[in-house]
Amino acid sequence: MRLEDKVILITGSYTGIGRAIARTCVREGARVVLNGLRDELGKELMQEFDEEVTTRLTIDITAQDAPEKLVQKAITTFGKLDAVVNNAAIVASSNMDTTTVPYLERMLAVNTIAPFAIIQAALPYLEQTRGNVVNIGSINSWSGEPNLLAYSISKGALMTLSRNLGDTLFREKGIRVNQINPGWILTEHEFVNQREQGKPDDWHKTLPDVFAPAKRLFKPEELAMAAIYLLSDESGPISGQVLEVEQFPMIGRNPPK
Repeated sequence: MRLEDKVILITGSYTGIGRAIARTCVREGARVVLNGLRDELGKELMQEFDEEVTTRLTIDITAQDAPEKLVQKAITTFGKLDAVVNNAAIVASSNMDTTTVPYLERMLAVNTIAPFAIIQAALPYLEQTRGNVVNIGSINSWSGEPNLLAYSISKGALMTLSRNLGDTLFREKGIRVNQINPGWILTEHEFVNQREQGKPDDWHKTLPDVFAPAKRLFKPEELAMAAIYLLSDESGPISGQVLEVEQFPMIGRNPPK
């Protein structure tokens, strides 16, 4: 198994992408600290696994003591920490007219500052295991869409954080840091989001080629496999890199006429 005996903290792992990563990590032999906001979903997820391979902490990652509590949950339960997956995020629409300063500050607090604080809290333990960090960003890190302004800013900042720490922490402490930038992922949240915009339930089956050349969107499980590669020893000394999980190039794309 590719993650045998590794202990991994995954934020935002009660649903969506984080849940898919958690399930795949356990399947690959890891022990996992789960995190989210709705405790009933955490309990439900834990029922899928053997008792000795998962634990959970239901907490808002922006709470002042959340980083230390999450890291200590791993240490007190499993005795060490090999990796952190910063997945928890706010995904919400806004543009220049609708983005207030408090709104932007909240977006940055969840999507950028909390991941930084969790990495900081985990450093002593990741150094002991020569561990690694995988930050879940977005292809909107590059510039974003008109109605994803605040979100795009936060993920762009996270990408710079990943590249910076991926260089400095690897050189100084042997800790690898990488980021995955997913494209459009078909999660349960995305179904709700599209329904709220008035789309029919089968909206994802009739997407234009410009958005989905493969005639479908990514499954959360496909994104999870990219995370497994970066979390595992198979990725060797890869650090400070951004893996784009998308079905078209971000630069040099040739959209259909």
